[in-house]
Amino acid sequence: MEQLLYLSALFDLYGALLTEKQQECLRMHLFEDFSLSEIGEELGISRQAVYDNIHRSQKAMEAYEEKLGLAHRYQEERQELAKIYESIEGLRQPGNEAAATEVLDRLAPFLGRSQEVSL
Repeated sequence: MEQLLYLSALFDLYGALLTEKQQECLRMHLFEDFSLSEIGEELGISRQAVYDNIHRSQKAMEAYEEKLGLAHRYQEERQELAKIYESIEGLRQPGNEAAATEVLDRLAPFLGRSQEVSL
């Protein structure tokens, strides 16, 4: 499961750098949960060709990540933003709640959180 999440993250970042056939195979495998046989049937290629496409795609995306490090940097930034978010949340006190809420609301989209205002 963790491997699928990792591949999905790499696909989001580097998928556009793959061939159309590689993109389609990975999209069906990762997001539509098609088996290799189903993908092969859909695309008119052999199960082995699907496996090879997915395997080559994975290796290519891992090579891009090794060189560029975008997924790693993204994860680090999200962790740091989460720490900042929690620090600001801890600063809430009567009198500064509006300012804290404003900052938290601005951070929330970067963390995928929806901030509920509770004054």
